Formats: sequence, structure tokens, C-alpha cells
Amino acid sequence: MSTGNTPMKIAVSGASGLVGSALCPLLTQQGHNVVAIRRGDGGSYDDSIRWDPNSGLTNPARLESVDAIVHLAGENIGEGRWNDAKKRKIRGSRVDGTRSLVQSIAAVEKRPEVLVCASAIGFYGNRGAMEMDESSAAGSDFLAEVCERWESEASAATELGVRVVNVRIGVVVSPKGGALAKMMLPFKLGLGGIVGPGTQYWSWVGLNDLTRILALCVADDSLSGPVNAVSPETTTNKEFTKAVGNALHRPTIFPLPGFIAKLMLGEMATTLLLASTRVVPKQLQAHGFKFEQPELMDCLHHELQCS
Repeated sequence: MSTGNTPMKIAVSGASGLVGSALCPLLTQQGHNVVAIRRGDGGSYDDSIRWDPNSGLTNPARLESVDAIVHLAGENIGEGRWNDAKKRKIRGSRVDGTRSLVQSIAAVEKRPEVLVCASAIGFYGNRGAMEMDESSAAGSDFLAEVCERWESEASAATELGVRVVNVRIGVVVSPKGGALAKMMLPFKLGLGGIVGPGTQYWSWVGLNDLTRILALCVADDSLSGPVNAVSPETTTNKEFTKAVGNALHRPTIFPLPGFIAKLMLGEMATTLLLASTRVVPKQLQAHGFKFEQPELMDCLHHELQCS
């Protein structure tokens, strides 16, 4: 296993998002030169590479000096109801966007050594209490289909001599965004509670550990293919809810029945809130990765203190 500390030039798409805004400072602290792949001008990382998710990089020659790409960009799946237009944006931003990025990689002579592409544990779909590792088959719902095609587009870069890692990210625990941020206000008001039956598994990962996982995937040339970015602690929605309530010192007595969630959010509720996806980080464990916050309560306390 190679995890050398040689400084690299790393291009990051989605650099201003929840994960990217935490990853870029970590990579910089590790001595790497971070370049944002962005649609607009300016920002903290002004040596940026411009891109259009539909047509690829507007200046692909800029990749000639890049050693690695971390591709995090994609339409926010937790914002807005999943109507046909929203689903097209979710699919297009991931599938078409990744295809255009790989086409840009193909257009340059000196290519990056590695492409670390975000994916999601939604790849597995609703599987009840069945334990999923990286060898498990894809599910059959909308998000599983998107993830499978998303990973396929990224994996096409292997034919260009690029190592590809598909990081299947679980529920990200951070008060700065994602599921926990949406839960904060109702919980602080004492209106928090389990969603649906509460027995569905929510496989989660702390933002701090997620950034470390992504950095490892860049540096470790023995990692490739799917990598589950989830804590080794498996947690049901009920356990997750109780832990959030305890961390905020608030009661969790107001459940959200499944049928109400479906009426409010439609297909998004069925796929994101009510589905049960129990995932283990087999690849990371095999590579000796040490989680800094492997238990949910420790993770919540850490992330809340850092917010």
C-alpha cells in the first residue's frame, strides 16, 4: 500500500459545497495545491479550472498539470420535491457531468493519476436489514439507477490509464448541511422524532472522517473501485434520532409517520428517509483506516463543537 506524502496538485469540483469546503482546507494542510473546478469566477481558490457540466472543461489543457481530481459536484438531492424536472437535474448533473469530465480528461496528453468520484450508498437501494459491502449488487430504484450510471461514467477513465475510486457516501453528519442541518431546528424546538417505523437503517459518516477518507483515496494507489464511506457503527433511524436529541438535550417525542412524509416529500421521502440501507466500510477496514469518530454520539459532539 502506497500512501506517500508527496505534494500533489489536486483539482476539486464542488469545492464550495458541504464536503468540498471541508476537504479543500484539509488537502491544503497536507501540503497539496488545491485547484477548484468551478462554473463561476473567483472564490477562495482563484487558480480555478472553468467547466460546464454539459460540455466539459472550457480549458481542458489546465488538466495537464493536475495530479488528481476529486469530483464532488452534483445537484442537491435533498432540496425540493422530486418531480420530473428535479430528477432530470439529479441524473444529468451526475451522469452527464461525469461523462463530460472524463471526456475532458481524454482530451489532454498528460492525464491525472487518479479520479476520486463521489457516489452514494443510494447505490444499494432499500435492502432492509441486509448488510451491504462493496461487492453487493445495485438496487432498483431511481437513486440506485443514477448511482450505477454515475459510477459507470467515472469508471470509463480507467481506459485512459487513470485510477478511479467511486466513494459511496452515507448520510453526512454535519450541522452545516445535509440531513442533520435540516433536523436541527425542529429538534431545538423540541419537535424532533423518528421518521416512519424508525427501524430503517441510516448508514452515516461524520464530515471530518469523510474528508479523511477522500484524502486517503487520493493518496493510496492501492484503492480503486467502490469504497463505502460510512461509519462501522450501524444505526437505525430511531437510534439516530435519539442520539441527536441527546446531543442537543431535547426530547424526541414527535414522530413523523411514513405516510405523512410521503405526502410532504413524495418519492424523496421513500428513497432518502424511509428506505433501509445497512452498509459496512469493508474496503476501508481492509486498508486499516481508523475512524476518528466511529460512534454516533462522539461524532455528533465533535461536529456540533466544530460548527
